[in-house]
Amino acid sequence: MTTMTPTTPRATPQGPAGKPLGRPFGSSKLTSRGVANAVVLIAALYTMLPTVWLLLASTKNADALFGSDILSLSDFSFVSNLSDLFAMDGGLYGEWYLNSLLYAVVGALVGSLISVSAGYAFDKYEFRHKEKLFGLVLTGVMVPQTVLALPLYLVASGIGIVNTFWAVFIPVLFNPFGVYLARILSNGYVPNEVLEASRVDGAGELQTYVRVSLRMLGPGFVTVFLFQLTAIWNNFFLPMVMLSDQHLYPLSLGLYTWNSSATVSPEYYPLVVIGSLLAVVPLIVAFITLQRYWKSGLTAGSVK
Repeated sequence: MTTMTPTTPRATPQGPAGKPLGRPFGSSKLTSRGVANAVVLIAALYTMLPTVWLLLASTKNADALFGSDILSLSDFSFVSNLSDLFAMDGGLYGEWYLNSLLYAVVGALVGSLISVSAGYAFDKYEFRHKEKLFGLVLTGVMVPQTVLALPLYLVASGIGIVNTFWAVFIPVLFNPFGVYLARILSNGYVPNEVLEASRVDGAGELQTYVRVSLRMLGPGFVTVFLFQLTAIWNNFFLPMVMLSDQHLYPLSLGLYTWNSSATVSPEYYPLVVIGSLLAVVPLIVAFITLQRYWKSGLTAGSVK
């Protein structure tokens, strides 16, 4: 004889005051995985359009650049454009490229070390007016960099470094957002128990930071470095205010001057296009090379 076991109906999830909750997110058609993937794909294609246009336009000469058929490969001039780019104005583009690498790479390395050290100090040490000082750092995050350009120029003029390498290099070393981010990363990556164990073993504070904490903060350091590298590489207004010598220009300012000259001399247009294409290469290489560290750095402290 078969015994029938009664089944208990599944309870409907209840919310506050006994009201049933709505359908779970992702169960409707509008929030399905396929629709979400399609939206992400469309957004990705939209953001890639300027790069694709640069890639295609860099193969055109000055006459074909403003033609209607930019997809045509009949006027392929990439090699000649590349040659003209590095020969124009005595090779200024090469100097601008080296200047940008110097400003961005060295500035991001030194600036990231300063930001990580400051964020680590705010996280791990107690000192007077700690939170008030950190509040000033957060205030610096909210102030646009363009607002600071004129005061920085007046300070640089007062100490006599206007129109020099240092006028652009020194201000980019200090990044309030990097300090804020480094404090969060320090809290997520460096347990206090590890620091206590290092101190018990007789290590000093500086030795503990260099040999223990800084190694654990590696992914966080890379995250701050990539943010600062991108900001310095795209820096435009500060060099424009500080510099008048074209041999000190970064790429952003140099290409701007060529683009302004193109209204009178149209031969600059293809050079600006191919120069802009080459200008994004270091950022792409940096993000691809350091991608795995960057991802782990962004998720630090998200799971406790």
